[in-house]
Amino acid sequence: MKRITSIDIVRGIVMIIMALDHTRDLMHINSIAQSPTDLSTTTPWLFFTRWITYLCAPIFVFLAGTSAYLALKNQADVQKTRSHLIKRGFWLIVLEFTIVNFALYFDPGFHTLLFEVIASTGLGFILLGLLIKLPSKYLGILGLTIILLHNLTPLIPFAEGSIVKAILTPFFGPMAAPLGPDRIFIMGYPPLPWLGILLVGFASGQYFFLSDEKQKRTFTLWGVGAIAFFILIRMVNIYGDSAPWATQQSPLFTFLSFMNVTKYPPSLAFCAITLGIMGILLAYADSISTPIKRILTVYGKVPMFYFIVHFYLIHVITVVVLLIQGLDWLQLEFATGTFGRPKGVESGLPLWAVYFMWMAVVVLMYKPCQWYASYKEAHKETWLKYI
Repeated sequence: MKRITSIDIVRGIVMIIMALDHTRDLMHINSIAQSPTDLSTTTPWLFFTRWITYLCAPIFVFLAGTSAYLALKNQADVQKTRSHLIKRGFWLIVLEFTIVNFALYFDPGFHTLLFEVIASTGLGFILLGLLIKLPSKYLGILGLTIILLHNLTPLIPFAEGSIVKAILTPFFGPMAAPLGPDRIFIMGYPPLPWLGILLVGFASGQYFFLSDEKQKRTFTLWGVGAIAFFILIRMVNIYGDSAPWATQQSPLFTFLSFMNVTKYPPSLAFCAITLGIMGILLAYADSISTPIKRILTVYGKVPMFYFIVHFYLIHVITVVVLLIQGLDWLQLEFATGTFGRPKGVESGLPLWAVYFMWMAVVVLMYKPCQWYASYKEAHKETWLKYI
């Protein structure tokens, strides 16, 4: 089956936006000490620099589920698809704790082990592989149920020190646990809420077999409906997010509070607005001008390759910037989770310069992505399916 252009276009948009978040994380002068969504310290520009990148992870995970559905239909062999999903899932988890974690911290001692979107997607693939024989509509219902109801889990009255709570917490919410005297494990992307998104993405794969007109109408209704639902639950302000919005010192900051949804774990409100925007993007992706579509699909065809290489590129540039700013190599701290930037020493770039670096990273990634897409197309080795 030929590639679906709208998926590559939307995934390309996600890859480009994602680089902005990672460039800001590693290079922005205030990224270590300041949360961009803390309304007491942020600016509107900084807030939306972070907020727009909220689109990346849910769309990435959703389309990973969709791709699994398309692979199943293309292969028409449930057992082979199950085997591939489980192998790919384990490979992604290994990749997260080795190549990706090193790209993030440049710490050969791996003092911080971070469970993020790649590992969460990997575990999702494993669970999807185990459930693959179920009808897709049932998997979609399961995924939607998780999205709708997982915000209730903090309300379960576990006893203090409950073993059940200790076991379940990492699956539903972020946490950190020491691994000896100088290492720490951080659960950044609790897998079950993200599994809900992946399963809904899998069940939605059927919509890509509709005619162009019906597909556009379906995703438009999806997008508008999800965004309307987001507005409704935020206005009610009772359920759907662990951070209720509140009136602020100005109408603009009140709007920021309204939009300030929770990503860790992805709340119902977070899923509604991000996946709603995704629906609009999928509906109108093919309406984008041809030259822009060609550029976006270059990034969208090789998301894992882009994800890994762009992280290394950003981190190398970050180290170069720190050295140019006068820091000595021995001052750089790679074991403390600060990306090499020493604590207590001002370093990094202002936000305008972060945007410049982001655009430079995206441009520099174009040719490698184009080369890898061509190489992958020309070489059908099994291992290439995993990158």
